[in-house]
Amino acid sequence: MPEFSKKSKENLNTCEEDLKRLFCEVIKYHDCTILEGHRSMERQKELFRDGKSKTLGSNHLSLPSKAVDVMPYPIQWDDIEGQHMFATAVFSKAMEMGIRVRWGGSFKSFYDAPHWEIIGE
Repeated sequence: MPEFSKKSKENLNTCEEDLKRLFCEVIKYHDCTILEGHRSMERQKELFRDGKSKTLGSNHLSLPSKAVDVMPYPIQWDDIEGQHMFATAVFSKAMEMGIRVRWGGSFKSFYDAPHWEIIGE
């Protein structure tokens, strides 16, 4: 069974409880890595400047974070099909657990495959 690295655990621990619960279940079935949970405004501005984010009002800025960046492992940025298959698995697990999430891979203006966020509250 896959498990998170120390760094992935540290990143996930900066996130809201439902995100932690969700991805602690997902890792049991799909190897993945937590790239980032909470981020500082300085980091957000850097990502915005580099075109890797389209907003300065990211859900990553709250603490605990309402967003998390996760990729199937090993990371293959050009494997769009694999990212979609992983997203389907995450949505399925979230539905089973009663957790409402939104995936950045389905954003209309910007494809953000690693991005997951809690909906509502």
